[in-house]
Amino acid sequence: MNSLLATVNKILTYSVVDGPGNRLVIFLQGCNFNCPACHNPYTIGVCDHCGDCVAACHVDALEMVNSKIVFDAATCDQCDACLTACPISASPMVQRLSVSDILEIARKNKPFLNGITVSGGEATLQLKFVIALFTAVKADPDLNGLTCFVDTNGHLGAHSWERLLPVTDGVMLDIKAFDPALHHALTGQDNAKTLKAATIVHDAGKLYELRFLTIPDKTDTDAEVARLTDFARALGSNVRIKLNAFQHHGVRGEALKWHKMTESSVTKIATHLRKAGITEVVTPALYL
Repeated sequence: MNSLLATVNKILTYSVVDGPGNRLVIFLQGCNFNCPACHNPYTIGVCDHCGDCVAACHVDALEMVNSKIVFDAATCDQCDACLTACPISASPMVQRLSVSDILEIARKNKPFLNGITVSGGEATLQLKFVIALFTAVKADPDLNGLTCFVDTNGHLGAHSWERLLPVTDGVMLDIKAFDPALHHALTGQDNAKTLKAATIVHDAGKLYELRFLTIPDKTDTDAEVARLTDFARALGSNVRIKLNAFQHHGVRGEALKWHKMTESSVTKIATHLRKAGITEVVTPALYL
């Protein structure tokens, strides 16, 4: 168990927005999508130890040792200058943690938790670790009451889902766009695996919610909303749809020039979905 290590960007010991109830959330580093709209862009890349971040750190919390970046958490003042300096959207402040490490954190926080969610980046890039973690949680008499959820872009093959789903209680799956060309423009990847994954997970009874990021003049168009509606209805009227609204928080580059999604525009889409028979549509609580 201890030989298998995950590259972890950060851990939240309390979250009410990453699945049902209060959850321990593990954000894994690395993503197979490269979305301009990502609000956690520093989780996309994996550090290649180029050293560009060392000079950016004004408190010397980073140093190069034997051609590897070494991070001193005790010295860091969390200014995040290293994240801005990184040319590949990575973080030099990651931790390498074992399943046992995560279980210990879960035990310490268990009185306040309903479950564990693995997110990212893209959680399924570290599939072996996620499976090992969920398996260990379910085998632990002190922790097996916690539900195990995955927050994913769904870019995973059917065989891998066959391995993951038996130890997973719920999946929150992001669909970035339905039009293949638009999806590729927004992520750098095809959407066939994601759409297939939604069906696989739903048929297994593990789809907690579909998440759809609404972006003005891109994914809020009549064509995209119609495809979302048809896709959701094909899965079943009981499917939960969470509409997220594009904002500028955390994003970089070209997406800062995009218009922000307004509450009225999201409400219009939600109303359309409800009129089409989708009974559970969740909209943002805040628009920042």
